[in-house]
Amino acid sequence: MSASGTNSKSIFWDRRDELEKYEFMMGLERGRLAVSMDVLTDALALIGQHGVYCTSNRNPAVPALDLQAVLAGINGAKELIGSVMEEMRRKKQETTD
Repeated sequence: MSASGTNSKSIFWDRRDELEKYEFMMGLERGRLAVSMDVLTDALALIGQHGVYCTSNRNPAVPALDLQAVLAGINGAKELIGSVMEEMRRKKQETTD
């Protein structure tokens, strides 16, 4: 059992085909970051679906406050990963120019 209490396998096993494809296309680091972005995007979709049923008591048009915090955290992580990928791309481009 993993630390989260589920019987899931390692991300390296669960996403091995995707990791292999992106690592080949983009290199090890950027490929793993790209898969991380996909995992976070999947999590956002699941939270979004859950937010339909778990709405704020004050404003039923928005998700509950805890879901809003999770959404903000995941979106922030995606933004950070995207900035790292862009910086890595920029540095690689500088060294080849």
